[in-house]
Amino acid sequence: MKIKKGFLLAFITVGLFVMAGCGDQAGTAAENEEVTLKVGASSVPHAEILEFIAPDLEKDGLKLEIVSSTDGIQTNQQTADGDLDANFFQHTPYLEQVNKDSGLDLVVVKGIHIEPFGVYSKKIDSIEKLSDEAKIAIPNNPSNFSRALTLFAKNGIIELDDAKSGDYTLEDITKNDKNLEFVPVDPPLLVHSLDDVEASAINTNYALEADFKPLEDSLIIEGADSPYVNVLVSRPDNKDSESIQKLAEALTTEKVKNFISEKYEGAVVPAF
Repeated sequence: MKIKKGFLLAFITVGLFVMAGCGDQAGTAAENEEVTLKVGASSVPHAEILEFIAPDLEKDGLKLEIVSSTDGIQTNQQTADGDLDANFFQHTPYLEQVNKDSGLDLVVVKGIHIEPFGVYSKKIDSIEKLSDEAKIAIPNNPSNFSRALTLFAKNGIIELDDAKSGDYTLEDITKNDKNLEFVPVDPPLLVHSLDDVEASAINTNYALEADFKPLEDSLIIEGADSPYVNVLVSRPDNKDSESIQKLAEALTTEKVKNFISEKYEGAVVPAF
């Protein structure tokens, strides 16, 4: 009987030791578990920047799943619904407009870069050569529509109502000597519109996708002081989470600043 008790005690002791060991391993595994972050992004330059930082983040336990974004409203809705953890494709005025129009509550996590907005043409090589009554394609969403009109006004091609400071529409044009016709076009189609109009005001990400070199090929372009900073966006409930903050930090390093400057040669400008 004593032998049996001793054997039982030894068995229990070994069992507790094994269980404790398993518990330590489970805790270690949980601590080292990789987190996946789904981020909606336009292909150029946003996805390229995310792809550049992805290996460093993965070493730190954060895997990026980059989801291609071509429809800004849908991408914001997917972020709000939780299908995406964050998105990276838009500037703040656009986000504010979508929040207002769609009843969303998405928030800016961090400003990353500026994409100077330009005007391009296949038919003329100088903005001074714009024909009378020329058709000009500009983005059809309100924030970029206003942005395009502002760019033309800053270059003396039209004049806008000086009583306003933004949210410009066609009704706010007070002087248009060439009687230019501004045609609203869905942003992803602006490059294709160049075959049908004399010039198009094109967001830089779409210009880069079409292999334009914005600083060389544009007729006019915004300066680096543009207020349209492209931002990392998420929801209020996850904005301050460790994974989102890790992503924001990784997007604003000196390494990323150098990557943007070298790869895009001024067509994309770091904003941090």
